[in-house]
Amino acid sequence: MTPAHAETPPSRTYANYVLGVLTLMYLFNYLDRWVLSILVVDVKEEFGVSDAWMGFLLGPAFAVFYTLLGLPIAKLADRYSRRLIISVAFVTWSLMTAVSGLSRSAAELTAARVGVGIGEAGGTAPTHALLADYFPPERRAFAFGIFQQGVYLGQLVGLVGGAAIATSLGWRMTFIVFGLAGIAGAALLYFTVREPQRGRFDPKPQQTQEPPAIREVFSYLWRRPSFRAISIGAGIASFGGTGFGSWMPTLLERTLEMSKTDIGLQYGSVTAVSASLGALAAGKITDVMSRRDSRWLMWVPAFSVISSLPFLIGQALAPTPNFALVMAVPSGLLGGGWAPAVYAAVQQLAPARMRAVGASIIVLFITLLGQGAGPFAIGLLNDAFESRFGVNAIRASMTLLLSTYLIAAVGLVWGARSLRRDIGDPEAER
Repeated sequence: MTPAHAETPPSRTYANYVLGVLTLMYLFNYLDRWVLSILVVDVKEEFGVSDAWMGFLLGPAFAVFYTLLGLPIAKLADRYSRRLIISVAFVTWSLMTAVSGLSRSAAELTAARVGVGIGEAGGTAPTHALLADYFPPERRAFAFGIFQQGVYLGQLVGLVGGAAIATSLGWRMTFIVFGLAGIAGAALLYFTVREPQRGRFDPKPQQTQEPPAIREVFSYLWRRPSFRAISIGAGIASFGGTGFGSWMPTLLERTLEMSKTDIGLQYGSVTAVSASLGALAAGKITDVMSRRDSRWLMWVPAFSVISSLPFLIGQALAPTPNFALVMAVPSGLLGGGWAPAVYAAVQQLAPARMRAVGASIIVLFITLLGQGAGPFAIGLLNDAFESRFGVNAIRASMTLLLSTYLIAAVGLVWGARSLRRDIGDPEAER
């Protein structure tokens, strides 16, 4: 059974509207991750848990189920209505976010975070496949750059709004308010977004083909060296970046004695705006340059990762709050550019009936290594380094984790060597 498609091709105006609604969805997708970062100190004090346990809550408790369910849900999205799947997922993770505020113990909060991960497993990959049928290849990286705004707006709202609500109403109401708002957003998506024809921008329409099994998609993509490099490079970049981002608010509160309100308003705003602009610029640059040479789909993210590294380390070692804020500007502008190009490259590599699963595979690497391992690794390192470095243990942990950016950049540059051949670019034969 296949879903009903829109009778006529969507207009450019409507495509932009859909992009806006899906970006709103992505905002809540990341907001529900970021809000816990601003609440680490409060939750830790109430439940009496260690940094390692908080790192587990920030990472594996969410990411393991997210990645386990991502592939089978993506398989459904390559067959059935992506709009319906995204909407159901949106309701699920928003409901579990609200339930997080009702937790009476660390175990109950962990169970709620698992529920958030289960819901969010159905959000990202089906959305990538949906956007590929609303935007042609020459506009796709910039569309993903706009979509990526959800990450930074989610960070901004999660930190600023989370700090404001937690300060006035407590950490529990923070989860409840954001969860209920997400349910309203899911209703907007379901009732206003249409399902487009699959593969409408492909040279040979493939919408009548049955989607292949997950193992066939994985085999097809994994045989392409560029896809292997994208998966591993983006996963390692996410490992360092997500671990850093999840714990940076705690570093500011713990070592530089910033208040939650200041962290949200100052640090949250600076990082969100700078990374947002960086993602938009990188998406536009990638679209323009990849028309001349498709390898820019991997050169741009490699440059983004390596150029942002010194400024991220500067934040981790900042002697004052103002120094951290200054370092956050270039690190956001430069570091916000790797995801849009990576997502666009995967949609180029995958045929129409493989795109949701293909996106899910790359999201699996990014989430399992990033959200799953990054925050947990810093929590473990914090506990291990505490006896030696005291309150500054978190600085050492974050700096050590960020060094993995070097590996990510090398992997992305290496993978660019085969990208043109892997996507069937005629230039590869010249």
